[in-house]
Amino acid sequence: MLLNTVTMDGSLVVKVKGELDLLTAETFRNLVERELNRGRAQNLILDMEHVSFIDSSGLGVILGRYRRIREQGGTMAIVGVKPHVKRILELAGIMGIIKIYEETDQALADVN
Repeated sequence: MLLNTVTMDGSLVVKVKGELDLLTAETFRNLVERELNRGRAQNLILDMEHVSFIDSSGLGVILGRYRRIREQGGTMAIVGVKPHVKRILELAGIMGIIKIYEETDQALADVN
């Protein structure tokens, strides 16, 4: 899994590439927490365009970051989800609490 972060307009944008699963969830959590602790972003946008697989550990780490963002008064969004990953997010109920967008610009405009 590769992670790239950038802060834009008060939002932390995390680009995820590869699998978000038991082996990578802890790395994802640590990186996002470290960036959020810097205090430069209130919102979180996950760009999952290049996520090829997600399991329950990946779902759990996403939900944990969602709770953190909500507690600090922010908004979370997910961008660019492939159909097979979107189906997993849908079955897990994540799409009922986190908005999904096609493009990062759309998410940035909505969360700010």
